[in-house]
Amino acid sequence: MRAAGLRSAGVAEIAPGAVPSPNIWNSPRVYEVENRAVDPDGVLEAAMRAVRPWRDSTVLDLGCGTGFHLPFFAREASQVIGVEPHAGLAAMARRRVRDLPNVTVRVGAAQALPLPDASVDVVHVRWAYFFGPGCEPGLAELDRVVRRGGAIMIIDNDATRSTFGGWFRRGLPKYDPGAVERFWTRRGYQREPLMIRWSFQSRSDLADVLRIEFPPKLADAFLREHEGLDVDYAVNLWWRRP
Repeated sequence: MRAAGLRSAGVAEIAPGAVPSPNIWNSPRVYEVENRAVDPDGVLEAAMRAVRPWRDSTVLDLGCGTGFHLPFFAREASQVIGVEPHAGLAAMARRRVRDLPNVTVRVGAAQALPLPDASVDVVHVRWAYFFGPGCEPGLAELDRVVRRGGAIMIIDNDATRSTFGGWFRRGLPKYDPGAVERFWTRRGYQREPLMIRWSFQSRSDLADVLRIEFPPKLADAFLREHEGLDVDYAVNLWWRRP
């Protein structure tokens, strides 16, 4: 399939159909701090490997942002493809992986992946689909590009538990975790509930991240209520073997 065209959006070009991500799109440097804080114990890595290892495989990192996870997959995969709808972030990702010959970064949206049919073994999507209904076109594209024997793995917030889950519910009081779970189940995905944590180097880093994830008043309230540098954080790994 031909890559989607681009349209102008301020100083950056955005692939048509992309839903803005206010945290990384507006604050990529702070989001880098958040990425470094996520899951220092490797819980997500272990769970993904149990679903489908990626050694000598082709990996798609969909919504790759500035490419934080691309070098991780490149250590074992034969080929890694990052797809990102925000051209400015994609350019940052390309700079990050410029010395990795098995990694490419392309601009595109989930609804029109710039990839051929049956060309990918493993898909990694992190915090890009958690609203469930509405993302069906992107999920259909994943089914199109994944080879038989491959796996789609989507990491999603679990709003039913953990400190972060409670913050998430307060930030989005109309969010319905049950409806989201029913959505993924109907689509044939299996759920692996996991408990990870944020672990920051300083309170100022935690404060900066909270302020790109939540409205200012809520972020300040969470910071007052929570001591220390670690935050327990429940997620779901939704996965499917097409």
